[in-house]
Amino acid sequence: MPRQQQGDVRTRAPRGGLEQQLARLDGAQYGRYKGLVGSWELPAMNGADGADALAGSGATLELVRAQADPFAPPARVVVHVPAGPAGFPPELWRTPVRRRALASFLARRAAGAAEGERALKVDGGGQEVLDRGSCQVADDGCVTLRFGLALPGKGRRIDAREAQRLLCRTVPAIAGRALRYASLDAGAVREFVETVEDSDALRAALPGLGLVAFVADGAVLPRGSGVDDRPASGAGVVPFASPEGLRVTVELPHAGPVTGMGLREGVSLIVGGGFHGKSTLLRALETGIWDHVPGDGRERVVARPDTVKLRAEDGRRVERVDVHAFVGRLPDGSDTTDFSTDNASGSTSQAASLCEAVEAGARVLLIDEDTAATNLMIRDARMQALVAKEREPLTPLVDSVRSLHTEHGVSTVLVMGGSGDYLEVADRVLMMDAYRPSDVTVRAREVASVPTGRHTEAGSGRPFPPVVHRSPDPASLQADARGRRKVRARGEDALSFGDHEVDLRAVEQIADPRQVTGIGLALELLVRRGHVDGDRTLTEALDLLDADLAAGAGPLLSVRDEDFAVPRRFETAAALNRMRGLRVRRITRAGAEEKR
Repeated sequence: MPRQQQGDVRTRAPRGGLEQQLARLDGAQYGRYKGLVGSWELPAMNGADGADALAGSGATLELVRAQADPFAPPARVVVHVPAGPAGFPPELWRTPVRRRALASFLARRAAGAAEGERALKVDGGGQEVLDRGSCQVADDGCVTLRFGLALPGKGRRIDAREAQRLLCRTVPAIAGRALRYASLDAGAVREFVETVEDSDALRAALPGLGLVAFVADGAVLPRGSGVDDRPASGAGVVPFASPEGLRVTVELPHAGPVTGMGLREGVSLIVGGGFHGKSTLLRALETGIWDHVPGDGRERVVARPDTVKLRAEDGRRVERVDVHAFVGRLPDGSDTTDFSTDNASGSTSQAASLCEAVEAGARVLLIDEDTAATNLMIRDARMQALVAKEREPLTPLVDSVRSLHTEHGVSTVLVMGGSGDYLEVADRVLMMDAYRPSDVTVRAREVASVPTGRHTEAGSGRPFPPVVHRSPDPASLQADARGRRKVRARGEDALSFGDHEVDLRAVEQIADPRQVTGIGLALELLVRRGHVDGDRTLTEALDLLDADLAAGAGPLLSVRDEDFAVPRRFETAAALNRMRGLRVRRITRAGAEEKR
């Protein structure tokens, strides 16, 4: 029988069991699947794979959205399992971190159980442990699994027999195998949850220790390949070993004392020859904002949550950003304190991205010379002698990176193998040699003491300017295109949002295509809830979004039930800033609107 408890807002399905209703629809027009939308008692399986333990327990199968025809996007199916029949001990779900970890474990098990079923797809995730819409564990221990299912048909007629197999046998079997504690390896569940809790605790400890990142001894940083994010293996893989002078010990809830390299706040430089592991280390720090699955090799490689990777991005849109700390007088007379362009250069795009990241709340910046704009990074003595400053509008980062830290508390970690000018401004210098790090700060300072003839271009003692906040216009962030909602991820690289195609290729900390979907939902939520209202600054709107999502994915599910992963505020802001139709007001430090 269909289920609907008191206070339940889910749609009531037709009377009779799901299998019985499907039998009546055999050969009917495909669109009549819509009549099954609603919540049903999870069918019995006659003892198969523990599914019968859920039958009659209050577990339900809900058809949230049916396909209009066989060629439409898959139907949306939700399985709800109450805490009792799910049977997970309270210690596995008593905190938000543990609930996220447990949900990730269950989603992976469900995806494995569904493997081979072409019509059914569960989003289990990759190496990162993200808060996903596909599986949620509530604060009372209830478990919810969401997935897409292509409802079967013969032409445009309902294939009831195949639908019965999928909905009345396959789905209950998956639930029985993946969503019940009694069906799982208890040791594996506990290891997964405790690994994630240790990682989260390690990240939370960083500010109190004055660190921006931590890399545990024994960590495996190299990945299988450019398209395989699993750890590299083989005799050539070098486990990470901290330089003695940078080694710290952190006490974790489950692993106990863990040693590794602690990168302190300030300006850190990673140097070394080509192919010796500089970028590999930076990439590990870049992904250290996420927790990782046991066996990944980076389980205890963490960075502060407000860490943002930057790069040059020719051609991107910039809307009213103050970049004058890096870009002065332009030949066309553009005002770089209020800079807009539809076609940014490498240098102006990187300058804008840095200022936008700081506006959004970033306190750690990661930059790799391989993907940076060279003319924004350095200008050596010979070039200073050849091109007079009055003819060069750019001020390189080397002249403002220290002020960025002293004035705004923003630390920077740079990979730099081609210029020694940063040795003069670095608090510490780490050399990578055949994937083995060493602290060469003392030697670097000796080298930097030899004059090069270069002079600072940022002005003697001139501080990095204050952040100029902007207020987005909600009318420029509409998800509708020609009267229809259009929000669609295109892999990790692009988001279709209303009339806009948002290029996200340079937003390198997106770890999963489902996060792009999450970014689209978050942008919708910002407008729907009035967080972006034309008056609040972007920073204030992002603070409200963080408060909404602090308890999990529920607010994004209220926008639309689909597979997504919850994004960070920084990737959401990055997408918003790249919208070509974006309009903003600028707010001065005194709170007044700036006029153009």
